[in-house]
Amino acid sequence: MPDHAPAARALWLRAPGEPEIRDVPPAAPGPGEVLVRTSYSGVSRGTEALVFRGGVPPGQRETMRAPFQEGDFPGPVKYGYLNVGVVEDGPADLLGRTVFCLYPHQTRYVVPASAVTVVPPDVPPERAVLAGTVETAVNALWDAAPLVGDRIAVVGGGMVGCVVAAVLAGLPGARVQLVDPLRSRSAVADALGVGFATPDDADGDCDLVLHTSATSEGLSRSLELLADEGEVVDLSWYGDRPVTLPLGEGFHPRRLTIRSSQVGTVSPRRARKGFAGRLAVAFRLLADDRFDALVTSTGTFDELPVTLPRVLTGEPPGLLHRVGYGGRS
Repeated sequence: MPDHAPAARALWLRAPGEPEIRDVPPAAPGPGEVLVRTSYSGVSRGTEALVFRGGVPPGQRETMRAPFQEGDFPGPVKYGYLNVGVVEDGPADLLGRTVFCLYPHQTRYVVPASAVTVVPPDVPPERAVLAGTVETAVNALWDAAPLVGDRIAVVGGGMVGCVVAAVLAGLPGARVQLVDPLRSRSAVADALGVGFATPDDADGDCDLVLHTSATSEGLSRSLELLADEGEVVDLSWYGDRPVTLPLGEGFHPRRLTIRSSQVGTVSPRRARKGFAGRLAVAFRLLADDRFDALVTSTGTFDELPVTLPRVLTGEPPGLLHRVGYGGRS
């Protein structure tokens, strides 16, 4: 290994609820690899909160692994997947380029060149950290296949729900409503160009409901909002929490449907596009500055051991927490 290989630091959970920063052995890229200096990473409040509290079920620990995760659930583990940085070493066509990678919170890292996606010039690096979540929404909408003029509710105003609503806002003639108990989400809905309601006040008679709240109550309310023969597409990941539903009521006579959407598997209708195709669509969408409304808090990498517990327990509640690296190793 070259003597000049730069040092790095990474965020780990030594155990559930116990974050710490660790030194990482210096690494230099080999053939077909890149060295990336991180500019920003994003904290995914839903999935990372599940990992933070140790809520990944034993039977799903392999499925839940992030692409460049180190360690195992429940810990010690290095986890995360929203990372934007600059290529410092590697193939000539990537040198100096800003790239997105599904990498944890780490100051520098080496990955195969095929694992990074160049961020288009019309997407600021600060916004590009949303790419992984927008890609999730793209896949969900490929699964849901909404139609022009549909009446649609998005139940759950977290990161994924807000991104889904933002994308649906461009559907011609559609009625799109973001549904969440937090009335403060109405400001985000306004910025995204969609309607807002609390669960009690939400409009019913929906052709389609996309559920993202990861609660039994949210999924039950999603069923109640459907028109006859309507469909709920469930994007939630519940981890080790059981889910109960009122299937003894109108579910069967009204011919309602619940279907899952899983980001790790591309919708068969769009399988030929794969992960790269989803990301390409995500970056085209991210040229829209409406998505800036989803970054509700910021901080630095050095602060993460202190700020992460507050961010992931929702105190105060927010959407994306963007982490800045400030050029440090």
